[in-house]
Amino acid sequence: MLTLEASQVESLWDEVLPVEVRELPEDLARLDELLRDRELLRPIERHWPREAEASGRSAADHGRPSIAMETYVRVMVVKQRTGWGYETLVREVSDSLHLRRFCLIPLGARVPDESTVRKLTRRLGNEVVRELTRAMIEKAVRERRFRPRAARIDSTVIEADVRYPTDDGLALQGARALASKGRRLARRIGESQATVRDRSRAIGRRVREIGRKLGRRTGEAKERVMELNGQAGLLLARSAREAKRLAATARRKARGRGARAKLRAAAELEELAGRCERVAEQIAMRLRGEKIADRLVSIADPDARPIRKGKLGKPNEFGYLAQICEVTENTKPGARGLVLPAATAPGSPGENTLLPTTVAELERLGLRPREVALDGGFGHLKSEQQLAPIGPDRVFVTGRQESGSNRTRRRLRRYRTGAEGRISHLKRRYGLRRSRLKGDDGQRTWTGWAILAYNLDTLAIRPA
Repeated sequence: MLTLEASQVESLWDEVLPVEVRELPEDLARLDELLRDRELLRPIERHWPREAEASGRSAADHGRPSIAMETYVRVMVVKQRTGWGYETLVREVSDSLHLRRFCLIPLGARVPDESTVRKLTRRLGNEVVRELTRAMIEKAVRERRFRPRAARIDSTVIEADVRYPTDDGLALQGARALASKGRRLARRIGESQATVRDRSRAIGRRVREIGRKLGRRTGEAKERVMELNGQAGLLLARSAREAKRLAATARRKARGRGARAKLRAAAELEELAGRCERVAEQIAMRLRGEKIADRLVSIADPDARPIRKGKLGKPNEFGYLAQICEVTENTKPGARGLVLPAATAPGSPGENTLLPTTVAELERLGLRPREVALDGGFGHLKSEQQLAPIGPDRVFVTGRQESGSNRTRRRLRRYRTGAEGRISHLKRRYGLRRSRLKGDDGQRTWTGWAILAYNLDTLAIRPA
Protein backbone atom coordinates (compact mmCIF):
# COMPACT_ATOMS: atom_id res chain seq x y z
CA MET A 1 0.00 0.00 0.00
CA LEU A 2 1.39 3.37 -1.03
CA THR A 3 2.16 5.88 1.73
CA LEU A 4 2.82 9.36 0.41
CA GLU A 5 3.07 11.68 3.39
CA ALA A 6 5.26 11.19 6.44
CA SER A 7 3.87 11.25 9.96
CA GLN A 8 4.43 14.09 12.41
CA VAL A 9 8.17 14.52 12.86
CA GLU A 10 7.98 16.27 16.27
CA SER A 11 7.68 14.11 19.36
CA LEU A 12 7.91 14.48 23.12
CA TRP A 13 11.68 13.90 22.89
CA ASP A 14 12.09 17.15 20.94
CA GLU A 15 11.01 19.21 23.93
CA VAL A 16 14.23 18.39 25.81
CA LEU A 17 16.49 19.31 22.86
CA PRO A 18 18.13 22.74 22.49
CA VAL A 19 16.52 25.15 20.04
CA GLU A 20 19.59 25.04 17.76
CA VAL A 21 19.17 21.30 17.28
CA ARG A 22 15.49 21.58 16.42
CA GLU A 23 16.19 24.15 13.70
CA LEU A 24 17.49 22.92 10.34
CA PRO A 25 20.69 24.38 8.88
CA GLU A 26 20.06 27.07 6.26
CA ASP A 27 20.65 24.84 3.20
CA LEU A 28 18.45 22.02 4.49
CA ALA A 29 15.76 24.50 5.56
CA ARG A 30 15.53 25.86 2.00
CA LEU A 31 15.37 22.36 0.54
CA ASP A 32 12.71 21.45 3.10
CA GLU A 33 10.58 24.38 1.96
CA LEU A 34 10.84 23.30 -1.68
CA LEU A 35 10.02 19.65 -0.96
CA ARG A 36 6.93 20.41 1.12
CA ASP A 37 4.87 20.81 -2.06
CA ARG A 38 2.69 17.68 -2.24
CA GLU A 39 2.32 18.10 -6.01
CA LEU A 40 5.91 16.91 -6.39
CA LEU A 41 4.79 13.45 -5.23
CA ARG A 42 2.14 13.11 -7.94
CA PRO A 43 4.47 11.20 -10.34
CA ILE A 44 4.99 8.51 -7.68
CA GLU A 45 1.26 8.41 -6.92
CA ARG A 46 0.46 7.88 -10.62
CA HIS A 47 3.23 5.31 -11.13
CA TRP A 48 2.39 3.06 -8.17
CA PRO A 49 -0.90 1.53 -9.42
CA ARG A 50 0.43 1.23 -12.98
CA GLU A 51 3.50 -0.65 -11.76
CA ALA A 52 1.41 -2.90 -9.50
CA GLU A 53 -0.94 -3.76 -12.36
CA ALA A 54 1.88 -4.41 -14.84
CA SER A 55 3.72 -6.75 -12.45
CA GLY A 56 0.59 -8.64 -11.40
CA ARG A 57 0.79 -7.52 -7.78
CA SER A 58 -2.18 -6.70 -5.59
CA ALA A 59 -4.02 -3.41 -6.02
CA ALA A 60 -2.33 -0.25 -4.82
CA ASP A 61 -4.58 0.08 -1.73
CA HIS A 62 -3.77 -3.42 -0.39
CA GLY A 63 -0.69 -5.00 1.14
CA ARG A 64 1.74 -3.69 3.72
CA PRO A 65 2.23 0.09 3.85
CA SER A 66 5.35 1.37 2.14
CA ILE A 67 7.68 3.87 3.76
CA ALA A 68 6.53 7.46 3.27
CA MET A 69 7.47 8.70 -0.20
CA GLU A 70 8.18 12.12 1.31
CA THR A 71 10.88 10.48 3.41
CA TYR A 72 12.21 8.40 0.52
CA VAL A 73 12.63 11.41 -1.81
CA ARG A 74 14.45 13.39 0.86
CA VAL A 75 16.72 10.46 1.71
CA MET A 76 17.68 10.12 -1.97
CA VAL A 77 18.36 13.85 -2.24
CA VAL A 78 20.72 13.56 0.76
CA LYS A 79 22.40 10.57 -0.91
CA GLN A 80 23.13 12.44 -4.15
CA ARG A 81 24.32 15.56 -2.35
CA THR A 82 26.76 13.62 -0.15
CA GLY A 83 27.84 10.71 -2.36
CA TRP A 84 27.20 8.16 0.41
CA GLY A 85 26.42 4.54 -0.34
CA TYR A 86 23.13 3.09 0.90
CA GLU A 87 24.55 1.62 4.12
CA THR A 88 26.49 4.77 4.97
CA LEU A 89 23.46 6.89 4.09
CA VAL A 90 21.17 5.04 6.50
CA ARG A 91 23.79 5.09 9.26
CA GLU A 92 24.46 8.83 8.91
CA VAL A 93 20.77 9.77 8.74
CA SER A 94 20.13 7.65 11.83
CA ASP A 95 22.93 9.38 13.77
CA SER A 96 22.15 12.98 12.73
CA LEU A 97 19.33 14.92 14.39
CA HIS A 98 19.28 17.46 11.55
CA LEU A 99 19.13 14.82 8.81
CA ARG A 100 16.41 12.94 10.71
CA ARG A 101 14.31 16.11 10.91
CA PHE A 102 14.94 16.93 7.23
CA CYS A 103 13.93 13.39 6.17
CA LEU A 104 10.81 13.62 8.40
CA ILE A 105 11.85 10.71 10.63
CA PRO A 106 10.90 11.18 14.32
CA LEU A 107 13.47 10.48 17.02
CA GLY A 108 11.53 7.45 18.24
CA ALA A 109 11.20 5.90 14.75
CA ARG A 110 13.62 3.68 12.85
CA VAL A 111 15.32 4.90 9.70
CA PRO A 112 14.29 2.80 6.64
CA ASP A 113 16.62 -0.13 6.01
CA GLU A 114 19.17 0.29 3.24
CA SER A 115 17.64 -2.59 1.26
CA THR A 116 14.26 -0.83 1.36
CA VAL A 117 15.73 2.36 -0.13
CA ARG A 118 17.74 0.40 -2.71
CA LYS A 119 14.78 -1.68 -3.89
CA LEU A 120 12.49 1.35 -4.06
CA THR A 121 15.03 3.10 -6.28
CA ARG A 122 14.93 0.20 -8.73
CA ARG A 123 11.16 -0.21 -8.45
CA LEU A 124 10.32 3.42 -9.22
CA GLY A 125 12.81 3.51 -12.07
CA ASN A 126 14.06 6.39 -14.18
CA GLU A 127 10.77 7.73 -15.57
CA VAL A 128 9.47 8.68 -12.12
CA VAL A 129 12.66 10.65 -11.41
CA ARG A 130 12.33 12.43 -14.75
CA GLU A 131 8.75 13.34 -13.89
CA LEU A 132 9.89 14.69 -10.51
CA THR A 133 12.48 16.85 -12.31
CA ARG A 134 9.87 18.14 -14.75
CA ALA A 135 7.51 18.95 -11.88
CA MET A 136 10.30 20.89 -10.15
CA ILE A 137 11.07 22.91 -13.31
CA GLU A 138 7.37 23.65 -13.88
CA LYS A 139 7.10 24.80 -10.26
CA ALA A 140 10.07 27.14 -10.77
CA VAL A 141 8.51 28.64 -13.92
CA ARG A 142 5.07 28.96 -12.32
CA GLU A 143 5.90 30.12 -8.80
CA ARG A 144 9.49 31.38 -8.88
CA ARG A 145 9.18 33.38 -12.12
CA PHE A 146 12.04 31.46 -13.69
CA ARG A 147 12.28 32.70 -17.30
CA PRO A 148 14.85 30.80 -19.39
CA ARG A 149 16.47 33.13 -21.91
CA ALA A 150 19.26 30.84 -23.14
CA ALA A 151 20.22 27.17 -23.22
CA ARG A 152 23.58 25.42 -23.51
CA ILE A 153 23.84 21.80 -24.56
CA ASP A 154 26.81 19.44 -24.35
CA SER A 155 27.38 15.71 -24.00
CA THR A 156 29.43 13.73 -21.51
CA VAL A 157 30.24 10.14 -20.63
CA ILE A 158 28.55 8.54 -17.62
CA GLU A 159 30.97 5.80 -16.72
CA ALA A 160 29.65 2.35 -15.90
CA ASP A 161 30.75 0.75 -12.62
CA VAL A 162 33.11 -1.72 -14.33
CA ARG A 163 36.80 -2.52 -14.42
CA TYR A 164 38.88 -1.93 -17.52
CA PRO A 165 37.75 -4.84 -19.74
CA THR A 166 40.19 -7.40 -21.13
CA ASP A 167 39.39 -10.65 -22.93
CA ASP A 168 40.90 -12.86 -20.24
CA GLY A 169 39.36 -10.77 -17.44
CA LEU A 170 35.87 -11.05 -18.93
CA ALA A 171 36.33 -14.80 -19.40
CA LEU A 172 37.34 -15.19 -15.75
CA GLN A 173 34.36 -13.13 -14.52
CA GLY A 174 31.98 -15.09 -16.72
CA ALA A 175 33.26 -18.49 -15.56
CA ARG A 176 32.88 -17.52 -11.90
CA ALA A 177 29.38 -16.12 -12.42
CA LEU A 178 28.21 -19.19 -14.35
CA ALA A 179 29.53 -21.59 -11.72
CA SER A 180 27.95 -19.64 -8.87
CA LYS A 181 24.51 -19.31 -10.48
CA GLY A 182 24.71 -22.90 -11.69
CA ARG A 183 25.33 -24.22 -8.16
CA ARG A 184 22.35 -22.29 -6.78
CA LEU A 185 20.03 -23.50 -9.53
CA ALA A 186 21.21 -27.13 -9.19
CA ARG A 187 20.46 -27.06 -5.44
CA ARG A 188 17.05 -25.53 -6.11
CA ILE A 189 15.99 -28.30 -8.48
CA GLY A 190 17.81 -31.11 -6.61
CA GLU A 191 20.07 -31.92 -9.56
CA SER A 192 23.46 -33.53 -9.00
CA GLN A 193 24.38 -34.64 -12.55
CA ALA A 194 23.76 -31.58 -14.77
CA THR A 195 26.01 -28.94 -13.21
CA VAL A 196 28.24 -26.09 -14.40
CA ARG A 197 31.88 -26.89 -13.76
CA ASP A 198 33.86 -24.08 -12.15
CA ARG A 199 36.66 -23.35 -14.65
CA SER A 200 37.79 -20.13 -12.97
CA ARG A 201 41.02 -21.75 -11.69
CA ALA A 202 41.99 -22.96 -15.16
CA ILE A 203 41.23 -19.55 -16.68
CA GLY A 204 42.95 -17.81 -13.75
CA ARG A 205 46.22 -19.67 -14.52
CA ARG A 206 46.06 -18.35 -18.06
CA VAL A 207 45.32 -14.83 -16.83
CA ARG A 208 48.43 -14.89 -14.63
CA GLU A 209 50.57 -16.25 -17.45
CA ILE A 210 49.28 -13.48 -19.73
CA GLY A 211 50.45 -10.94 -17.15
CA ARG A 212 53.92 -12.47 -17.11
CA LYS A 213 54.14 -12.67 -20.91
CA LEU A 214 53.05 -9.07 -21.44
CA GLY A 215 55.91 -7.90 -19.25
CA ARG A 216 58.42 -9.19 -21.84
CA ARG A 217 57.01 -6.96 -24.64
CA THR A 218 58.25 -9.17 -27.50
CA GLY A 219 56.52 -10.37 -30.65
CA GLU A 220 56.71 -13.99 -29.51
CA ALA A 221 55.09 -13.07 -26.18
CA LYS A 222 52.18 -11.38 -27.97
CA GLU A 223 51.51 -14.52 -29.98
CA ARG A 224 51.46 -16.57 -26.79
CA VAL A 225 49.06 -14.05 -25.19
CA MET A 226 46.66 -14.40 -28.11
CA GLU A 227 46.85 -18.19 -27.78
CA LEU A 228 46.10 -18.02 -24.04
CA ASN A 229 43.15 -15.70 -24.67
CA GLY A 230 41.79 -18.21 -27.17
CA GLN A 231 42.08 -21.01 -24.61
CA ALA A 232 40.22 -18.89 -22.03
CA GLY A 233 37.46 -18.23 -24.56
CA LEU A 234 37.07 -21.97 -25.31
CA LEU A 235 36.84 -22.79 -21.60
CA LEU A 236 34.19 -20.07 -21.13
CA ALA A 237 32.18 -21.38 -24.10
CA ARG A 238 32.13 -24.88 -22.54
CA SER A 239 30.81 -23.47 -19.26
CA ALA A 240 28.13 -21.53 -21.16
CA ARG A 241 26.96 -24.69 -22.93
CA GLU A 242 26.73 -26.54 -19.60
CA ALA A 243 24.75 -23.64 -18.14
CA LYS A 244 22.22 -23.78 -20.98
CA ARG A 245 21.77 -27.53 -20.49
CA LEU A 246 21.19 -26.97 -16.76
CA ALA A 247 18.64 -24.24 -17.51
CA ALA A 248 16.78 -26.59 -19.86
CA THR A 249 16.75 -29.28 -17.15
CA ALA A 250 15.39 -26.76 -14.63
CA ARG A 251 12.55 -25.86 -17.01
CA ARG A 252 11.57 -29.51 -17.33
CA LYS A 253 11.56 -29.94 -13.55
CA ALA A 254 9.66 -26.72 -12.82
CA ARG A 255 6.43 -28.24 -11.53
CA GLY A 256 4.26 -27.57 -8.51
CA ARG A 257 5.36 -25.41 -5.63
CA GLY A 258 8.25 -23.09 -6.42
CA ALA A 259 7.90 -23.55 -10.18
CA ARG A 260 7.90 -19.82 -10.91
CA ALA A 261 11.08 -19.29 -8.90
CA LYS A 262 12.79 -22.14 -10.75
CA LEU A 263 11.74 -20.76 -14.13
CA ARG A 264 12.96 -17.31 -13.16
CA ALA A 265 16.34 -18.68 -12.01
CA ALA A 266 16.65 -20.73 -15.22
CA ALA A 267 15.95 -17.63 -17.34
CA GLU A 268 18.62 -15.66 -15.43
CA LEU A 269 21.18 -18.41 -15.94
CA GLU A 270 20.33 -18.67 -19.63
CA GLU A 271 20.71 -14.89 -20.05
CA LEU A 272 24.09 -14.98 -18.33
CA ALA A 273 25.17 -17.89 -20.54
CA GLY A 274 24.22 -15.84 -23.60
CA ARG A 275 26.47 -12.99 -22.46
CA CYS A 276 29.35 -15.41 -21.85
CA GLU A 277 28.92 -16.94 -25.29
CA ARG A 278 29.11 -13.44 -26.70
CA VAL A 279 32.40 -12.84 -24.87
CA ALA A 280 33.76 -16.14 -26.20
CA GLU A 281 32.73 -15.14 -29.72
CA GLN A 282 34.44 -11.75 -29.30
CA ILE A 283 37.66 -13.51 -28.35
CA ALA A 284 37.38 -15.79 -31.38
CA MET A 285 36.74 -12.81 -33.68
CA ARG A 286 39.81 -11.05 -32.32
CA LEU A 287 41.94 -14.12 -32.98
CA ARG A 288 40.63 -14.18 -36.55
CA GLY A 289 41.43 -10.50 -36.96
CA GLU A 290 37.79 -9.50 -37.48
CA LYS A 291 36.29 -6.19 -36.39
CA ILE A 292 33.99 -6.30 -33.33
CA ALA A 293 31.17 -3.83 -33.97
CA ASP A 294 29.21 -3.92 -30.69
CA ARG A 295 31.66 -5.02 -28.02
CA LEU A 296 30.43 -6.34 -24.66
CA VAL A 297 32.67 -4.84 -21.94
CA SER A 298 31.07 -6.19 -18.77
CA ILE A 299 29.34 -9.37 -17.68
CA ALA A 300 27.42 -7.56 -14.91
CA ASP A 301 26.50 -4.47 -16.98
CA PRO A 302 25.74 -5.69 -20.51
CA ASP A 303 24.47 -2.29 -21.71
CA ALA A 304 27.82 -0.50 -21.15
CA ARG A 305 29.83 0.22 -24.29
CA PRO A 306 33.32 1.54 -25.13
CA ILE A 307 33.39 5.27 -25.91
CA ARG A 308 36.25 7.24 -27.46
CA LYS A 309 35.99 11.01 -26.92
CA GLY A 310 39.54 12.00 -27.87
CA LYS A 311 40.68 12.85 -24.33
CA LEU A 312 44.40 12.60 -23.65
CA GLY A 313 43.95 11.41 -20.05
CA LYS A 314 41.12 8.99 -20.86
CA PRO A 315 41.23 7.90 -24.50
CA ASN A 316 38.84 5.02 -23.77
CA GLU A 317 35.85 5.19 -21.44
CA PHE A 318 33.18 2.58 -20.81
CA GLY A 319 29.56 3.44 -20.12
CA TYR A 320 26.89 5.67 -21.60
CA LEU A 321 26.60 9.02 -23.34
CA ALA A 322 24.35 11.68 -21.80
CA GLN A 323 23.37 15.00 -23.36
CA ILE A 324 23.03 17.71 -20.70
CA CYS A 325 20.89 20.78 -21.40
CA GLU A 326 20.96 23.69 -18.95
CA VAL A 327 18.50 26.58 -19.34
CA THR A 328 19.48 29.88 -17.73
CA GLU A 329 17.92 33.31 -17.28
CA ASN A 330 20.91 35.09 -18.80
CA THR A 331 24.27 34.48 -20.45
CA LYS A 332 26.40 36.34 -17.91
CA PRO A 333 29.57 34.71 -16.50
CA GLY A 334 28.66 32.34 -13.69
CA ALA A 335 25.05 31.95 -14.87
CA ARG A 336 23.39 29.04 -13.07
CA GLY A 337 20.15 27.54 -14.33
CA LEU A 338 18.11 24.35 -14.30
CA VAL A 339 19.16 21.11 -15.99
CA LEU A 340 16.58 19.19 -18.01
CA PRO A 341 16.20 15.39 -17.77
CA ALA A 342 19.16 14.09 -19.76
CA ALA A 343 18.92 12.42 -23.15
CA THR A 344 21.06 9.29 -22.82
CA ALA A 345 21.94 6.24 -24.88
CA PRO A 346 24.40 3.32 -24.67
CA GLY A 347 27.53 3.57 -26.75
CA SER A 348 28.67 6.70 -28.54
CA PRO A 349 25.89 8.22 -30.67
CA GLY A 350 26.55 11.55 -32.39
CA GLU A 351 25.55 14.85 -30.84
CA ASN A 352 22.74 15.40 -33.33
CA THR A 353 21.40 11.89 -32.67
CA LEU A 354 20.43 12.87 -29.11
CA LEU A 355 19.45 16.48 -29.87
CA PRO A 356 15.84 15.67 -30.97
CA THR A 357 15.20 14.09 -27.54
CA THR A 358 16.48 17.24 -25.84
CA VAL A 359 14.32 19.44 -28.06
CA ALA A 360 11.28 17.27 -27.26
CA GLU A 361 12.01 17.79 -23.54
CA LEU A 362 12.11 21.57 -24.04
CA GLU A 363 8.82 21.43 -25.93
CA ARG A 364 7.21 19.27 -23.27
CA LEU A 365 8.10 21.80 -20.57
CA GLY A 366 7.05 24.75 -22.72
CA LEU A 367 10.54 26.29 -22.63
CA ARG A 368 11.58 28.39 -25.62
CA PRO A 369 15.03 29.94 -25.07
CA ARG A 370 15.97 32.73 -27.46
CA GLU A 371 19.62 31.63 -27.75
CA VAL A 372 21.06 28.11 -27.87
CA ALA A 373 24.82 27.51 -27.54
CA LEU A 374 26.25 24.21 -28.78
CA ASP A 375 29.57 22.40 -28.84
CA GLY A 376 31.59 22.13 -32.05
CA GLY A 377 30.53 18.49 -32.43
CA PHE A 378 27.05 19.59 -33.54
CA GLY A 379 26.34 20.13 -37.22
CA HIS A 380 25.20 23.73 -37.76
CA LEU A 381 22.53 23.26 -40.43
CA LYS A 382 21.21 20.03 -38.94
CA SER A 383 21.07 21.59 -35.46
CA GLU A 384 19.09 24.56 -36.75
CA GLN A 385 16.61 22.17 -38.35
CA GLN A 386 16.26 20.08 -35.19
CA LEU A 387 15.89 23.17 -32.98
CA ALA A 388 13.26 24.74 -35.27
CA PRO A 389 10.27 23.48 -33.15
CA ILE A 390 11.31 25.73 -30.22
CA GLY A 391 12.14 28.66 -32.52
CA PRO A 392 15.35 30.16 -31.06
CA ASP A 393 16.49 33.51 -32.45
CA ARG A 394 20.12 32.39 -32.57
CA VAL A 395 21.88 29.00 -32.70
CA PHE A 396 25.55 29.35 -31.84
CA VAL A 397 27.94 26.47 -32.63
CA THR A 398 31.51 26.81 -31.36
CA GLY A 399 34.16 26.95 -34.07
CA ARG A 400 31.75 27.73 -36.92
CA GLN A 401 31.45 30.97 -38.85
CA GLU A 402 28.69 32.92 -37.12
CA SER A 403 26.89 36.14 -37.96
CA GLY A 404 26.62 39.02 -35.53
CA SER A 405 29.07 41.27 -33.74
CA ASN A 406 32.33 40.15 -32.20
CA ARG A 407 30.92 41.04 -28.80
CA THR A 408 27.92 38.71 -29.26
CA ARG A 409 30.08 35.86 -30.51
CA ARG A 410 32.50 36.28 -27.60
CA ARG A 411 29.61 36.34 -25.11
CA LEU A 412 28.05 33.16 -26.48
CA ARG A 413 31.43 31.45 -26.73
CA ARG A 414 32.07 32.06 -23.05
CA TYR A 415 28.52 31.04 -22.18
CA ARG A 416 28.91 27.76 -24.10
CA THR A 417 32.17 27.01 -22.27
CA GLY A 418 30.19 27.15 -19.03
CA ALA A 419 28.45 23.92 -20.09
CA GLU A 420 31.71 22.05 -19.50
CA GLY A 421 32.03 23.62 -16.08
CA ARG A 422 28.46 22.65 -15.23
CA ILE A 423 29.08 19.05 -16.28
CA SER A 424 32.24 18.98 -14.16
CA HIS A 425 30.23 20.37 -11.23
CA LEU A 426 27.59 17.66 -11.64
CA LYS A 427 30.27 14.97 -11.73
CA ARG A 428 32.25 16.19 -8.73
CA ARG A 429 29.38 17.29 -6.50
CA TYR A 430 26.40 15.09 -7.44
CA GLY A 431 27.90 11.75 -8.49
CA LEU A 432 27.41 12.03 -12.25
CA ARG A 433 30.95 10.78 -12.91
CA ARG A 434 30.02 7.11 -12.51
CA SER A 435 26.70 5.31 -12.29
CA ARG A 436 26.58 2.88 -9.38
CA LEU A 437 23.41 1.26 -10.77
CA LYS A 438 23.78 -1.43 -13.42
CA GLY A 439 22.22 -1.36 -16.88
CA ASP A 440 20.88 1.43 -19.06
CA ASP A 441 17.77 1.84 -16.91
CA GLY A 442 19.92 2.00 -13.77
CA GLN A 443 22.18 4.64 -15.33
CA ARG A 444 19.15 6.75 -16.32
CA THR A 445 17.83 6.48 -12.75
CA TRP A 446 21.20 7.48 -11.27
CA THR A 447 21.55 10.42 -13.67
CA GLY A 448 18.00 11.53 -12.94
CA TRP A 449 18.57 11.72 -9.17
CA ALA A 450 21.82 13.66 -9.68
CA ILE A 451 20.03 16.23 -11.87
CA LEU A 452 17.09 16.51 -9.46
CA ALA A 453 19.42 17.16 -6.49
CA TYR A 454 21.30 19.81 -8.49
CA ASN A 455 18.07 21.58 -9.50
CA LEU A 456 16.86 21.60 -5.89
CA ASP A 457 20.10 23.23 -4.76
CA THR A 458 19.82 25.76 -7.59
CA LEU A 459 16.30 26.78 -6.56
CA ALA A 460 17.29 26.80 -2.88
CA ILE A 461 19.97 29.48 -3.43
CA ARG A 462 17.85 31.46 -5.92
CA PRO A 463 15.80 34.34 -4.46
CA ALA A 464 12.06 33.56 -4.37
